[in-house]
Amino acid sequence: MRFTDVPERLAGRLVVSCQAYPGEAMRDPRTMSQVAQAAIVGGAAGIRVQGIADIRAVADLDVPIVGLWKDGDDDVFITPTLDHARAVVDAGADIVAIDGTRRARPDGLTLAETIRGIRVHGDVLIMADCGSLDDAIAAEAAGADFLGTTLSGYTGERAKTDGPDLELISLISEACERPVIAEGRLHTPAQAAAAISAGAFAVCVGTAITHPSTITSWFAGAVDAARSTR
Repeated sequence: MRFTDVPERLAGRLVVSCQAYPGEAMRDPRTMSQVAQAAIVGGAAGIRVQGIADIRAVADLDVPIVGLWKDGDDDVFITPTLDHARAVVDAGADIVAIDGTRRARPDGLTLAETIRGIRVHGDVLIMADCGSLDDAIAAEAAGADFLGTTLSGYTGERAKTDGPDLELISLISEACERPVIAEGRLHTPAQAAAAISAGAFAVCVGTAITHPSTITSWFAGAVDAARSTR
């Protein structure tokens, strides 16, 4: 790990997720690196990226890098195995984001076994992407350094909220000692601020900042709706 003060760097700050989906025009490590650099200029204190090539492309930036590897068609696809996590460490991530739910992992290891294996492999922090309070409690017990709300609304334990799951942020921050990183459906600055007020240690925003296709669709939809009512 390049930094000895990662928690201090991220406390009360914004992490920007720079990801493009397969087949999209921006699906290129160099492009994601440029997007990440622009986000840092705008005030991002950390960057979250997906895929080994993208992690390598941003590994020299002067902010903590949250790396993950989305792979497979199973329910557990965010850095789903210990081998995936080891590759993320080797690519240069300062924080490895892994599926932090209580669901079975493809390699048969428990979350605690996975976290222990990551720590043996390298000096890195671990973010558990959780879908519920029970996930977060279990992930903290397993040794995760950060608890993310990334999977809220996607595992069947909680309803999918229109915006961030502020209730879950509050519940985790009250029940757990590990820092909570709010992530998922944060579409406005006001929602990001609300996440901090709900108890988040830091906030991770992706789509609303770094996914032009989705942002454009929001504006195009609003314009179309306004035109139809004139």
